[in-house]
Amino acid sequence: MSKVKSSEKIRYELLYIIPNKFTDDEAKAIDEKIKKQISAAEGEIIYSEDWGKKKLAYSIDNFNHGYYKLAEFDLAGSKLQELDTFLRLSNDVLRHQIVRTAKRTIEQIAADKKKSDDLAAVRKKLREGTEEKTEKAEEKTAGLVAEEKSQPQEERKTIKKKTDLRDLDQKLDDIFDTKDLI
Repeated sequence: MSKVKSSEKIRYELLYIIPNKFTDDEAKAIDEKIKKQISAAEGEIIYSEDWGKKKLAYSIDNFNHGYYKLAEFDLAGSKLQELDTFLRLSNDVLRHQIVRTAKRTIEQIAADKKKSDDLAAVRKKLREGTEEKTEKAEEKTAGLVAEEKSQPQEERKTIKKKTDLRDLDQKLDDIFDTKDLI
């Protein structure tokens, strides 16, 4: 790989997170500012998408939520460092990642998005199926507990109720959100 940056335009994908200290309108203004920066660097924005406000996997600068934005653009390799420096120095962006990607048309991007949405729907149905199984298991457990109470004290068996995964996730979130873990 050459150390000299190419002046040929290459397709890049930029994913960045704007902190939730901003409102939706302010986040859109920051998004426009970043798009103007790409245009100022002689880049051409091909596709952009707003993924909305999401919970971060871990706290970044004491922020637990952020606005996720995605943009695909063509830019000369020699101008990429300029854009990266702008994003790193910006206080309006928590994290960003620029990745070189294959050139695709808008139709191909839409087809890929549809495939990923279909896959997400299938995964959601599978999760719902496991939730139904969990609910049925809880009903069985409740029936066994009721049956156990009708038995005399010495004949009772100890039956442990399974904890729902959502309850465990909520408890873990509560534990990690506390400031005095030490």
